[in-house]
Amino acid sequence: MLYPLLWMLAGSLKDQSEIFGQASLLPQKWDFSAYARGWSGMTISFGTYFWNSLVIAVLSVVGNVVSCSLAAFAFARLHFRGRNLWFALMLGTLMLPYHVTLIPQYVLFLHLGWVNTILPLVVPKFLAVDAFFIFLMVQFFRGIPRELDEAAMMDGCSAWRIYSRIMLPLSLPVLATAAIFSFIWTWDDFFGPLIYLSDSGSYTVQLGLRSFVDSTGNSDWSGLFAMSNLSLVPVFVIFLFFQRLLIEGIATAGLKR
Repeated sequence: MLYPLLWMLAGSLKDQSEIFGQASLLPQKWDFSAYARGWSGMTISFGTYFWNSLVIAVLSVVGNVVSCSLAAFAFARLHFRGRNLWFALMLGTLMLPYHVTLIPQYVLFLHLGWVNTILPLVVPKFLAVDAFFIFLMVQFFRGIPRELDEAAMMDGCSAWRIYSRIMLPLSLPVLATAAIFSFIWTWDDFFGPLIYLSDSGSYTVQLGLRSFVDSTGNSDWSGLFAMSNLSLVPVFVIFLFFQRLLIEGIATAGLKR
């Protein structure tokens, strides 16, 4: 499982001709110039791609955590007409492939004038479009005793205060799980930015990596491997720092407490 990562790391330290000409994993001559060349060798600095991906990923995390937790609280705690029907329809969206809704979404964003901006990649996250996170949070919220809600209502708390003062503080593991998955999936997304972003100055990391591959055959493979290694650093850092909350959120999402 780790060999492809080690091969990519070793490839970033090899000469261009040595990458595919030698079977050995270790480079004959350690060359770190690919990192400098990959970072600033193109027309646009790779730091710009990192910043664009970071902005989109952070906004997506905030949008998913806020909107999906609100929707999950409504399904788990509030009583309204057609709740079970709407919940079933929400779960049904999990079976729809992304490509089925791609064309109508693109037409909608095109008429709104959002194409070639980050809005199509960010705004839907604030509208609770990810049914997986809603379902995950609903299962977690249902495990929190309802006696806490009843006691808060007797003290005069509104539904909003119950959500913000009771549910959110007790739901830190599942919120962290949603945040981590949102960050990783958004950071690794290639198809969405490819469809909606056409200006090279607004490219994300994944589109920036694609720029190293030239259709004429003049590809900078060592620079590509070097920037690929750097693109993995944020994901590893996020996972290492929040690993405990991630495991706890997944382990307790479907359990009654």
